[in-house]
Amino acid sequence: MLGQNQIKGAKLSAVCDLIAEKARVIGERFSVPYYTDLREMLAKERIDAVAVLTQSGMHAEHAIEVARHKKHVIVEKPMALTLDDADAMIRACDVNGVKLFVVKQNRMNVPVVKLREAVVAGRFGKLVLGTVRVRWCRTQEYYDQDDWRGTWRYDGGVLSNQASHHVDLLEWMMGDVVSVFAKSATALVDIEAEDTAIAILKFRNGALGIIEATTAARPSDLEGSISMLGERGSVEIGGFAVNEMKTWQFSEKTPEDDEVIAKYSVNPPNVYGFGHQAYYEHVVECLVNGTHQLVDGLEGRKSIELISALYESIETGREVSLRFTPRECRLGIGHDQ
Repeated sequence: MLGQNQIKGAKLSAVCDLIAEKARVIGERFSVPYYTDLREMLAKERIDAVAVLTQSGMHAEHAIEVARHKKHVIVEKPMALTLDDADAMIRACDVNGVKLFVVKQNRMNVPVVKLREAVVAGRFGKLVLGTVRVRWCRTQEYYDQDDWRGTWRYDGGVLSNQASHHVDLLEWMMGDVVSVFAKSATALVDIEAEDTAIAILKFRNGALGIIEATTAARPSDLEGSISMLGERGSVEIGGFAVNEMKTWQFSEKTPEDDEVIAKYSVNPPNVYGFGHQAYYEHVVECLVNGTHQLVDGLEGRKSIELISALYESIETGREVSLRFTPRECRLGIGHDQ
């Protein structure tokens, strides 16, 4: 968690949690008022923006309530679990004249920024293959911490939770997806959703993609990575959280290329804190100076649609085309519906 006054131009004003003890501990830690009722906090406190950090299946309800109180919304990934909820959040923010920020902090990672610059500059030429790998360890103890973890209604599995950032990065770098085919398994833990999944993607530009995601790595985390191959270059970013430049090579070199590995290879030590701090600084810049949002509601919706298509393919055993209407996808709905 970011500490009080770590973000220039912003400060923590209040906190809220349904569990009174959790609210009290955080409130006292940062010397701010704490609540167990969201509406009460929104009515009493002078707040410009609210960060929604609740379970994914509750994001829409809480974000819409915040928007109705004319406060800007900052929502953690994924912004919602269903396309209907995502659309309702976008509408609520539009109607109430507030901004919707979807936290995609890995987009702020130093190596990721360099990769995006290369994509925008067209340095890869024709894109051929993009791959993301999430090989993390989440034991039964992790899922047993809260009864919503791993459920279809409030969380989903590795695709919608742990790998959602990587799915977002793959689509952001490679472009629009036209179809997906996916398989999943619940290999090592007792949850409703999957702990392991693989998928093949076809992009509108003709390139192919692969998603490999698991929380069944044992005994510890291995990697969170992205690689891109094109006719004129190859880049791989690895590390625990897409934070270490492993490969940077292009057939048409620039003077800067020889220094990229050394200068842009690794984030500062706090992988999570670095990206979140940079993202919240971006939020302040947008609210104060009117800067364009990096990930607004419509941008955040893209990965929700893609993840829904992955689950639809898993349920039906068929290739699923984007854009589509979910029929069999259980994400955000429940186990027996």
